[in-house]
Amino acid sequence: MSTTSLIPNQAMQTSARNGSTPLIRLTDVRKIFLTDEVETHAVSGVHLDIHDGEYVSIAGPSGCGKTTLLSILGLLDTPSAGSYALKGTEVANLSFADRARIRNREIGFIFQSFNLIGDLTVYENVELPLTYRGLSAIQRKTAVIDALERVGMAHRAKHLPGQLSGGQQQRVAVARALAGKPAILLADEPTGNLDSRNGEAVMVLLKELHVGGATICMVTHDERFAGHAERAVHLLDGQVVEDRLAA
Repeated sequence: MSTTSLIPNQAMQTSARNGSTPLIRLTDVRKIFLTDEVETHAVSGVHLDIHDGEYVSIAGPSGCGKTTLLSILGLLDTPSAGSYALKGTEVANLSFADRARIRNREIGFIFQSFNLIGDLTVYENVELPLTYRGLSAIQRKTAVIDALERVGMAHRAKHLPGQLSGGQQQRVAVARALAGKPAILLADEPTGNLDSRNGEAVMVLLKELHVGGATICMVTHDERFAGHAERAVHLLDGQVVEDRLAA
């Protein structure tokens, strides 16, 4: 794929020309934190479209607003202003219960720290989010086994997280995110707690998932790993300063 530099508005115009409704559309999204009468503009006027099947990396220096933006995308935080449409539906100002329901059904999270529950088996960790959907035991079993097989961890289903390496734990975390068949996977520094070899292995896994049809948005500070995505968004001081296709 050739490299094409795009300013944010040009990126939106390019997305619009393909004729499909974006899976995610942020329009002039802002997030302001107030502390001791000081305003901190963590996110400032962000416009961003993400289409079904895209693999997008969000990169930038520490404190540039990456994690805040990902929290907004994942409905873990609400913007102070602007619009957030997910699958064509405005979600920025939904109730807490509605946001929780959409998070559970539409968004898969992959965290830097894995966030596995230590006294649950691999199988139980992957199954847990599905129990809140009212699925039958058979439906949950099918989804869990399928997700574990996709990340190459089905043979570890009965192990506890403490019996796994860091790279294996992250694979389980990816399986947990996949099991519910979310509209998008949000990965927050997924290689941050891994050595370079395991980090690269997780990036290869995400690439394989993307080739298989997954939509992925990944926050990373590592330019090497950002290069695995097909599109790179760069933030600085809470603003999108570059939105380009990867080489």
